[in-house]
Amino acid sequence: MDMSEPSEVRPSSGSATASAPARGHHKVYVGMAAGVGKTFRALQELRELQAAGRNVVVGYLETHGREETRRVAEGLPVFPRREVQYKGAVLVEMDVDGLLSARPDVVMVDELAHANAPGSRNAHRYEDVAELLAAGISVISTVNIQHVESLNDLVVRLTGVRVRDRLPDVVLQQADEVILVDLSPQALRERLRQGRIYAPEKVDLALKNFFTVDNLAALRELALRQVADVVEAAAPEEDNVGMKERILVACAAEPESGRLVRRGGRIARRLKGDLDVVYVESGSLTREQQKLLENFRAITESLGGTFTVIPNRGGIGRTLVEYVSQNHVTQVVIGESSRSRLQEFLRGSIVHRVLRDTRNVDVYVITRE
Repeated sequence: MDMSEPSEVRPSSGSATASAPARGHHKVYVGMAAGVGKTFRALQELRELQAAGRNVVVGYLETHGREETRRVAEGLPVFPRREVQYKGAVLVEMDVDGLLSARPDVVMVDELAHANAPGSRNAHRYEDVAELLAAGISVISTVNIQHVESLNDLVVRLTGVRVRDRLPDVVLQQADEVILVDLSPQALRERLRQGRIYAPEKVDLALKNFFTVDNLAALRELALRQVADVVEAAAPEEDNVGMKERILVACAAEPESGRLVRRGGRIARRLKGDLDVVYVESGSLTREQQKLLENFRAITESLGGTFTVIPNRGGIGRTLVEYVSQNHVTQVVIGESSRSRLQEFLRGSIVHRVLRDTRNVDVYVITRE
C-alpha cells in the first residue's frame, strides 16, 4: 500500500492460466468529501496508463457537471453502460458482463460504495469490482471516507449525516494500494465557492451544512487515520510475537447494537485482531428484531468478522463470561444496559457480571446515545 504519489497499476500477467487468472490490481483513491479531486486523480492515472500503451477503459464515471473532471476524461475510451428498467424509469449501470468479455487491462470505476439499480446481479458496485478483479482485470476506484462501514456512527456523530451506501472495511483492507487525496477544509470550501463542486444554487446551503470547517476537519482526520490504519495493517508483522487479539461484541436485538458492532470492528482493525459478534438467545424474537440481527450479521461480515447466535446457558451474563473464557477473548465490547434498575435488581446486571467474572480482559462499556 502507498500513501504517496500514484504508481502504475499492474494488470494481470499473461502467465496465469485461463481457468485461474491472477487477481487484478486494485487501487483506491480515498477522500474526505466530494470535490477533493479523487476522480480527477484516477482519470489522470488512467490517461498515463493509456499513453504507456495499456488497454484502459472508463467503466463508470460521474462528472457531476464538474468541468475539470469532464476535461481530464476527454479522449479516454468509455465502456457503454447497460440499461436497467425500474418502475418505468431507465437506469444505467456499469456493464460487468461486457467488461468481463472485453477484458481490458485496467478499468476506472467511480463511487465504489454506490448501490446498483434494483434487479442488478450485484447489490453494490464494489461487488462488481470484485468480479473484475477475480477475472484478472485491474481496477482504479474512488470512495469518500464517510461511506466506510465501521465509521458510519462516527460520521453521524461528527456531521449529523448518515449515508445509505456503505463500503465494507474489508474492501479497503484487501486493496493493493490505498491513496489519500488530501485537501485542507479551507481549500475545499474555496473550491465550493468557486462553483467547482456543485451548481451555484447549491453552494450556500452546502457551506452552511455539510461543508462546514468543523465537519471537514473531522472527516479529514478520519480519512488520514483510516488510510494509515489500512497501510499499517498491510505491513508485514515482525516475528508474530504474542497472542493475537480477539475482540468480542455482545449485541442485543435492538438498533443501538449496530454502533457496538462498528466500534468492535474499529478496535479489531487497529489491533489486527479477530472480531466475534455474538447474540445470546433470550426468548422469541419479533420480525423486526430478526431483521436487526440479520443486519448485524451483514455488518459483521463486511468488517471481516464472524456473527454467531449462541444458546443461553443460565443467563446472558454467565453465557458471555463462559464464551470469553472458552474462546480466548482479549477485548469485550458491551453496551450499557437498557434494563431498568428494578429489572437489574431482580435479574442481575449483565455488564456487572462480565466486569466481575472476566480476568485479563479489557471490557469497553459503551454508553447509550
